[in-house]
Amino acid sequence: MIKTTSLNLLTSEYNQYFVITEEVERAVSESGIQEGIVTVITRHTTTGVTTNEALECLESDIKEFLGRLVPEDHPYAHARMLRDYGSTAGNPTGHLKSLLMGSHVHFLVHEGKVDRGGAQDVYFCEFDGPSSRTLQIQVMGE
Repeated sequence: MIKTTSLNLLTSEYNQYFVITEEVERAVSESGIQEGIVTVITRHTTTGVTTNEALECLESDIKEFLGRLVPEDHPYAHARMLRDYGSTAGNPTGHLKSLLMGSHVHFLVHEGKVDRGGAQDVYFCEFDGPSSRTLQIQVMGE
């Protein structure tokens, strides 16, 4: 059996982190699947999905770390006029941060619950907001 749901988020900041663990757990519970796998994937190339410990100080460290790796003031090739879009691409850092974070996570489903480590939470990461965003949560199993 396969059950797919969408999660829509409205972000309010350029770089923003959302803990979406409860939404993922709810999707698994509502699927009725007892044994299988759950995948969470973003539909956007300037966002990410990852897992980590949900601590405000760690979120701050992650933002600072990504800022050092992908500085806003670097002369990126993507920050130029794109004829196909008819505008200037102003989001190269969002694409690169997304590349580093990844676009999806997988967890096992065991006895109808997301089988994650004690400190593992699921994060949605916005790197080009504010914007309306959509994630897909797919639970597969029996």
